[in-house]
Amino acid sequence: MICRPIRRALAGLASLVVAAAAPAAAQTAAPTPPATPQHAIAMHGAPALPADFAHLPYADPDAPKGGRLVLGLQGAFDSLNPFNLKAGSTAQGLNVNVFQTLMARSLDEPFTLYGLLAESIETDAARSYVVFRLNPKARFSDGRPVTADDVLFTFDLLKTQGRPQQRAAFAQVRAAERVDDRTIRYDLTGIGDRELPLTLALMPVLAKHKVDPATFNDTTLEPPVATGPYVVAEVKPGERLTLKRNPDYWGKDLPIHRGLFNFDEIRIDYYRDANALFEAFKAGLYDYRLETDPTRWARGYDFNAVREGRVRKESVPFGLPKGMDGFAFNTRRALFADIRVREALGLMFDFEWVNANLFGGLYTRTKSFFDESDLASVGKPASARERELLAPFPGAARADILEGAWRPATTNGTGRDRTTAKRALALLAEAGWRLADGALVSAQTGERFAFEIMVTSRSQERIAVNYGESLKRIGVAARVRVVDEVQYQRRRQKFEFDMMPGTWIASPSPGNEQRARWGSASAHQEGAFNLAGAASPAIDAMIAAIVSAESREDFVAAVRALDRVLLSGFYIVPFYHTSDQWIAYSAALGHPARYPLFGVTTDAWWRAK
Repeated sequence: MICRPIRRALAGLASLVVAAAAPAAAQTAAPTPPATPQHAIAMHGAPALPADFAHLPYADPDAPKGGRLVLGLQGAFDSLNPFNLKAGSTAQGLNVNVFQTLMARSLDEPFTLYGLLAESIETDAARSYVVFRLNPKARFSDGRPVTADDVLFTFDLLKTQGRPQQRAAFAQVRAAERVDDRTIRYDLTGIGDRELPLTLALMPVLAKHKVDPATFNDTTLEPPVATGPYVVAEVKPGERLTLKRNPDYWGKDLPIHRGLFNFDEIRIDYYRDANALFEAFKAGLYDYRLETDPTRWARGYDFNAVREGRVRKESVPFGLPKGMDGFAFNTRRALFADIRVREALGLMFDFEWVNANLFGGLYTRTKSFFDESDLASVGKPASARERELLAPFPGAARADILEGAWRPATTNGTGRDRTTAKRALALLAEAGWRLADGALVSAQTGERFAFEIMVTSRSQERIAVNYGESLKRIGVAARVRVVDEVQYQRRRQKFEFDMMPGTWIASPSPGNEQRARWGSASAHQEGAFNLAGAASPAIDAMIAAIVSAESREDFVAAVRALDRVLLSGFYIVPFYHTSDQWIAYSAALGHPARYPLFGVTTDAWWRAK
């Protein structure tokens, strides 16, 4: 490997050779200014905050410190390692609080990172390399300094044993080198992925002296040695996790953290089901709740603590694309390999009936993977740039979707709409299925069309049962199976399901995470979030266009083109969304006057009394 000074010398020699052979006009062209270390990096454009910023705009630098925050979660956990392949049942609350990354994301900008463990980042206009310079104050919780060796150790470990999205991203790096004890350089020459420097900046840094690569993939409940403001103080497997403030935390005076991490203790209690979780909140057993059930939000919060002012409710608008929730078809199953079958089954989800009878009309049907944003393709004819991107893949985007005319099917709301059922049966007939004595069977083999919907909560079960009843009208037998959280995650990771609900959170700056969700390489990669098993050259090309886009215009075109291809594939039966976040919390908590672009974050809250 060529060290950095020699690499620079060779680069300089090469430029002299080229200059000597070039025409005189070329020799007088203005040279490209050398890259310099920066305090922040944005995916597109410039960071909003200057190098001397005092604090994040959604944090109160005068927030009081102290007290305890108690949170409640549904499920269980059996590990304290969130980075390996078995991380599906890892305790929540470890990332950010305990484990930190080289740089930290501002939740008030689409995708901008500011210095944290790394005090600066350097890259060129082509993003053909990236250099991180570590903060000399950075320390692990045992007092050991964070060094370039720790960064390279973590990079190599996650590249070979990390989660699928980390392995896929880090495998692109051509070389990683230690420049000195505090400086790391990554060679990204020719990759064409402008997001990769930011992906590397979001890499956690693990302690080389504490992590054994030979046992990294094992389940562990040993409290980690990490760099965050909290340390693990108590572990009750599957029941409780308690974090306590590290009094020697190295980064407490950093601008990126001023006004954040205000509690002395964070306790996270786990509950087995949604009803128990809500009853515990009503009883005052935990402090903060993000509500996702509209019926409960509309009718369930009329209890004493709310009436007496001890619990407050807020409906908080937030500016993110609304993403996608829905039932995912496992297209690895032959039953769901035909797009016509998937489209037909999607027609049978009766949103109008569900919304009116189960949710009080509070939801909006989701139409796009980036709904309620300029990244959504629905309602917009494809631009010239989109058509250029899609041209090598004829048919990848259906004509009505390309024109922006497609919408999810609507029904008359009776639960017995005949029009959608006829459309579904016509598509199924084209795909080789027919009705026989009320059952949908293969026209070739006579085999019944039957599958299982795997769910893990009563709210999911309610929607799945309703959907199964709708499918029964066209002769499809859909069994609903409720499994516990641990089994649910393990089956998800191994793709051992026919259909399951999924959530695809949308960022205002989608990028490499789309490869883990939809890329061909992740379709059969255990642990990847490509639930549907999508494997399409068109999808891969649109994702590549997203991460290589230099202008905002090209970026938006690439995201919309991806949206059109995903919608045309009918990989998901779309659910619904709201435009607000619904939160309820103890009146003993305080929070800043405004919330960031990404919505509510309790990192900026404090104990007021």
